[in-house]
Amino acid sequence: MTGGGRESEGGEEEVRGARRIPGPRGAADDLDLASVPLPPLPPPGGNAPDEAVPEQAQPASASASGDTPESDTGEPGPDPGPGPAAEAWPAPDPEPEPADGHPHPAAPEPEPAAPAAEAWPAPDPEPEPADGTPEPPAPDPLVSSAPVVLPHQVLKALLGAWALSACSAEETAAVEDHLTGCAPCADEALRLRDAVGLLHTDGSLDLGPTLRTRVLDGCFGRRPARIPVPEWAAPYDAETARLDALLRDIGDSEWHAPVRLQWFEEERRVSRRTTVAGVMGHLMAVDGLLSAALGLDDPLDGGKAPLDPTERTETYWSATRRPPTRAVREPWRAQSHELIRTASFAGRNVAETSVSYGAFALPLQDAALDRAFECWVHGGDIADAVDYPYPAPSAAHLHKMIDLAARMLPAALAGRRSAGLAGPAKDLVAAGAPGRSLHLEIEGHGGGDWYIALDSPAAVGAPERAVAQVALDGVEFCRLVAGHISPVEAAAGQEGDREAIRDVLFAAASLSRL
Repeated sequence: MTGGGRESEGGEEEVRGARRIPGPRGAADDLDLASVPLPPLPPPGGNAPDEAVPEQAQPASASASGDTPESDTGEPGPDPGPGPAAEAWPAPDPEPEPADGHPHPAAPEPEPAAPAAEAWPAPDPEPEPADGTPEPPAPDPLVSSAPVVLPHQVLKALLGAWALSACSAEETAAVEDHLTGCAPCADEALRLRDAVGLLHTDGSLDLGPTLRTRVLDGCFGRRPARIPVPEWAAPYDAETARLDALLRDIGDSEWHAPVRLQWFEEERRVSRRTTVAGVMGHLMAVDGLLSAALGLDDPLDGGKAPLDPTERTETYWSATRRPPTRAVREPWRAQSHELIRTASFAGRNVAETSVSYGAFALPLQDAALDRAFECWVHGGDIADAVDYPYPAPSAAHLHKMIDLAARMLPAALAGRRSAGLAGPAKDLVAAGAPGRSLHLEIEGHGGGDWYIALDSPAAVGAPERAVAQVALDGVEFCRLVAGHISPVEAAAGQEGDREAIRDVLFAAASLSRL
């Protein structure tokens, strides 16, 4: 038993006079006890009553044998008579015997100022000097200026509390002093501080758009898929998954939130009002064009449904007897999964399969990229309606979407010229020859450089034939192609032929549709 009445664990050396550390900090045997100052000793007889107490001396025989002059019942024995002044002790008042007849265990009296959970073990009192002059009190250890020295294991256990700023001033100083000389603990402290920063961030906690791609790449790097998803179908796979995650998080009532779809027709912006469920019905109806091209079931009864995306959407909405609800999510999700699965098993040749949109046609690999673009744009429309954050696609996928729009611009420009909405061609060249071009510089996310042929869709854009330049942010260019901003608002930087710049910007806006 120690002086505080606690039995040492595991037969280890008893720790006497050291402060007991309350949990959840390290164990007491981890402390460097030599550096921990002892508490001040109370003056002898400080708790004695005011009246004089006769001094009692221990008989020589009892001192020699180590026995105390107590009887077997725990009561003090007879007064042995006066003894030397140097060995006189004030006798405490005897405690009453408990009712069950068992004596109280002998224990030192705790200090009244300290709580029971952190009580110090009572030190052995020292005898008074022979001349009767009391010794001066020991200095208070709590105001000592000596730094606290803690072992490595204790300091390592305090790193979590230090990262949360939950350590005392002495512990903080000890930990920070230790970090200057211990590289492993310094690295761990940096990681813990970064983790604490995530707990208190004011930013969005939504997953980044590249997280899914990075996780899949890591998984496929360890064990490649037996039937991998084609590279040209990866943007559609990623955007349908992101949109499905958004739909999973919204409530039943939010499926009826109003959504305004916007696009350009000729020279003006038009819009259509629907709901979140109506947007998903629109996506499922147009995705049916890809299903029909792959020989799958068309949700609009492929043989009779129109091919134009706007007409297909109007047909689907008019055929719905009641307003669509969240029940539309499951058939849309099953359809997108079936498209990706079929394209993966079909092999490379399916990428060039023609998908008809009525007025034009696209190979399946470009049609899948077009559907990925639509999923992102309409996912943003839904997110705005339900006040939900929805970032742009990954840079690699966004670059492919911008590339598809840039490749479609010459044909769109020629169509507007045929309708009298663009300036006449100024320098016709043979098919495949370099012609007058506009340098489209896309900055930021998914950026790059494209050269748009101005006079003929069969011509090739070339840097040496560039007559104008337009600089745009990648996301802003996609918003222009989607019809969400006007051509006048889009251009961040323009240089060169103003007519060519205007024709290209309006041709980009004309790519938008319902």
